[in-house]
Amino acid sequence: MKYRRLGRTGLKVSEVGFGTIPILKGSVPVLPAYFNLEEEAALTVLEHAFRLGCNLYDTAIVPEYGDAEVKLGKFAARVGRERIVISDKARFYDGNEMYRAVAVSNENLGTYADLYFVHQVDPEHGDEVFGKGGALDALTELKREGRIRFAGVASHYYDILLRGAGDSRVDVLQGSGNLVERGMLDRMKEEPLFAPKGFLVNKVYAAGLLPRLFPPELLIQAVLAYPVSAALIGIGTTEQADVALGAGEAFRRRESEPEGHFAIPSFREALSVLEKEFTPIPCDRCQRCACPWGTEVHTLFRQYLYFFLGKEYWALRKLDLGVEESAARCRQCTDMPCLEMCPLGIRIPDEVQKVLRLVRNG
Repeated sequence: MKYRRLGRTGLKVSEVGFGTIPILKGSVPVLPAYFNLEEEAALTVLEHAFRLGCNLYDTAIVPEYGDAEVKLGKFAARVGRERIVISDKARFYDGNEMYRAVAVSNENLGTYADLYFVHQVDPEHGDEVFGKGGALDALTELKREGRIRFAGVASHYYDILLRGAGDSRVDVLQGSGNLVERGMLDRMKEEPLFAPKGFLVNKVYAAGLLPRLFPPELLIQAVLAYPVSAALIGIGTTEQADVALGAGEAFRRRESEPEGHFAIPSFREALSVLEKEFTPIPCDRCQRCACPWGTEVHTLFRQYLYFFLGKEYWALRKLDLGVEESAARCRQCTDMPCLEMCPLGIRIPDEVQKVLRLVRNG
């Protein structure tokens, strides 16, 4: 296992971190009826990953991640708290609510969190999080009190992450990206503000969908090729831990083969693999296409992709939240600034109508 610096925190973390969604028990908002591991089975998987060199464990407050936070606390006590880095988070944007959430998390863990993130920050709540009395102010106060070590912002939106990168209160960031959805990572690589911050990447497997089409070690190394601190992989079995935590060695072994056929593919090459099964919208989620009507074009296109990758019901449920209105507004738009903004030359209005047809036929 290799280790990387976590920004300016002074911490070194395993380049593959353990995402704890798969060890939860119960029906929770994240993924109902997921792995449902009993406590001892979960602890066995956590310890197995630890023996393989993993020292970074990412979770979230109960009930958002079920009982994963509690299980992680018991694991920390078993292996030695000082030997691991705990990353925790809560979806509260108000400072008072965040302050209380950290107290609950610390109680669930039976210890402190090294990293604590404001989770799932979106444009609608950005000003509240970053403003006076918001969640970031609360995390700053909690740092002073020694209840957490470092404060973070987690988001799927580039502009929110960029705002966090420029904020001195923020030590660490967490965002999404993978072999196909690499647009945010490409932008981050070119932006100097990100360099001092520790950066954790989630959705490396695209909610578990991409390993059917690409080797897991390739998916992990594609993300680690960027200037990030760690790739977070959801792990629910010892076999999954072996694959994820052995990804670096597996990648280097394949790279050394005479044919050298395991190089990281370009975006277009990755799309060509998807094209063997369906016609993808060639969007890398760079999020440069700001719609004047407020439609999150990149989100529509992501759900379209996930539908064809195997999340039919989940994707349709998400798409059905406003796609009719978005498509109608797109038809009315005469300026179409999105066409000029898209560096990949996507005919966005046409693709939005394609998404609408999918929902209507689904």
